[in-house]
Amino acid sequence: MAEGASSSNSGRVRRRGETVVLDHGQRKGSCGYCKSSGFNSISHGLSAHIMTVDDFQDLLDRGWRRSGSYLYKPEMERTCCPSYTIRLKANDFVPSKEQRRVLKKMERFLDGTLDLKMSSRLNGETNSMGSFDGDAIHESSTRMVLEPRAKGVGLTIEDDCLRLLSKKIDDAVVACFQSSDSRIIQLPQAIVKRLAHKNKKKLKEISEDMLYTSGIAFQIAATLQRYQNSNENYCQDIPVNISGQIGGSSSVLSPNNIAEKLAHTIHMQEELSDIIVRACNGHLNFYSSGEKVNSEMVGGGVVSRTQSSKIGRGKDGCVHEHVENSSQQNRRRKLEIRMKRSNFDPEEFELYKRYQIRVHNDKPDKVTKSQYYRFLVETPVQFVSTSKHRTVPPCGFGSFHQQYRIDGKLVAVGVVDILPRCLSSKYLFWDPDLAFLSLGKYSALKEIEWVMQSRLHCPSLQYYYLGYYIHSCSKMRYKAAYYPSELLCPLRYEWVPFTIARTLLDKNSYVVLSDHASLLDGGSSPSQLHENSRRSPLGDLDPGGHEDCSSNEDGEMEVDFDCQESESDDVSDTETGEHNALDLSDIVLELNDSRVKFKDIQHSFRPIPEKNLRSLEQQLRRYARVVGTELANTMIYRLM
Repeated sequence: MAEGASSSNSGRVRRRGETVVLDHGQRKGSCGYCKSSGFNSISHGLSAHIMTVDDFQDLLDRGWRRSGSYLYKPEMERTCCPSYTIRLKANDFVPSKEQRRVLKKMERFLDGTLDLKMSSRLNGETNSMGSFDGDAIHESSTRMVLEPRAKGVGLTIEDDCLRLLSKKIDDAVVACFQSSDSRIIQLPQAIVKRLAHKNKKKLKEISEDMLYTSGIAFQIAATLQRYQNSNENYCQDIPVNISGQIGGSSSVLSPNNIAEKLAHTIHMQEELSDIIVRACNGHLNFYSSGEKVNSEMVGGGVVSRTQSSKIGRGKDGCVHEHVENSSQQNRRRKLEIRMKRSNFDPEEFELYKRYQIRVHNDKPDKVTKSQYYRFLVETPVQFVSTSKHRTVPPCGFGSFHQQYRIDGKLVAVGVVDILPRCLSSKYLFWDPDLAFLSLGKYSALKEIEWVMQSRLHCPSLQYYYLGYYIHSCSKMRYKAAYYPSELLCPLRYEWVPFTIARTLLDKNSYVVLSDHASLLDGGSSPSQLHENSRRSPLGDLDPGGHEDCSSNEDGEMEVDFDCQESESDDVSDTETGEHNALDLSDIVLELNDSRVKFKDIQHSFRPIPEKNLRSLEQQLRRYARVVGTELANTMIYRLM
């Protein structure tokens, strides 16, 4: 099998410690994604006693994942739902409108301008399934603003703000156009609109701080002009308080003059102290004062301020979000994000239990401390501190729990592995009462930001790994929304842009992505792509052994720790020439605290029956095929 050009391997001189694994061979289980009735989910499994961060990074770059101390890799050409490793280069991240909205919603919540009770009520009507790497991130954020508040009329928090600003303009109109004469004309009511981002791009002179605009001055000028044309006593009928003048040239009541007077009047109202209103070419424009103001404004005359931090190179250069270590004196709530090494924490377990029961409908007796520990606390990945290695982030390398606390209360926990080239996101559980905040998406954005910041300490740490992507699973589509993402080729372990992989996966669930990426560059025909995508590069391999295990549909929790081993199949691998060509001689075997290379096994132990030796050799070939010859020669292979 081709070793491929993974970014993982060649050229690394040093290693930090050693890795010891126990090979479980192939496993068969029911699939939680396609819900097939048979044991059609096929993977290769390893248990790791200890593992270096370098070896685990290389395994990730060959399509492996871990669940506690158990590592698994789908047999891509045979399993029912091929799972492709997906990653994002953090510095290239372009946030979407929805991702920006999630950040802004958190800002409003921290500022105290997002109504928790209203949000919770609306959220109760949505489907609250979701964990970050559980492939079902909660989507209530967009539905929340679309839920009808009364009589089928969809109202949002931004609607309240627009009505507030419109009322301020109407009050200013009354102050500027005063008359007790019953013959006074009916002036139009103000309409305030949000300035679309695309319009900002078209009008380059417009400040990025501009949020809303109104053309009321043009409407008033037109109304007054029509009244003037039809009434001789115009000046007496309409006592207008515009610059102390009326009559004369019509330019006195031009949209520019009206807008300037209205802007001055609104500015005198203290209720909008956080907003600057300016007249510009007859328009009334509303800007944030000083710091950025959330573009999704809030009602009640309160405007939340947002501190800025660069999270990605979007179309406008940055996304504005909360910085947990900055001053929060103007906030009603304080958000803290803490990175701590993986260990059992009773407070975390209670949150996890609530999450699993309320969000995933797990039975309470199934959510145990031992299950939680095996799944999210136990780790073989060895910790590497900054004191021993300079090119290590401040927290070190290893397995961590990233806690999210609001006013000291634990609201979410992200389980992550921090490795030499990436932050690998494994799982997230959160407070079900805060589902409306879309904490899964928010935590992903914070993890991307963390990767970007960590490059200052560890230049090699550039990527954000989102686990597996299954194209046929709609719950995983959100992962590709972190743009521009890449998928790992299941044969050569090269990274292929998702934009290329998507069209191929629309036709076939298993595709040798690197083949098609090069063919597309060479201008191959669609029929040629389709034919190649149907071929399995390894032929029809039969399992040498399997375990029957039921799978959990919850993403990374698909490994059932209570599964039972089954007897080995009698059918051996149909090995290809490339499979037979693998060099096994330098694989280090561990048996009864003794270690020996495979090539020396006959000389180190008493004579081994030829049948047993062939069986071990076949087992090692499968092992070397799934981990690669470099890792096979690096890691210690434990024999039972």
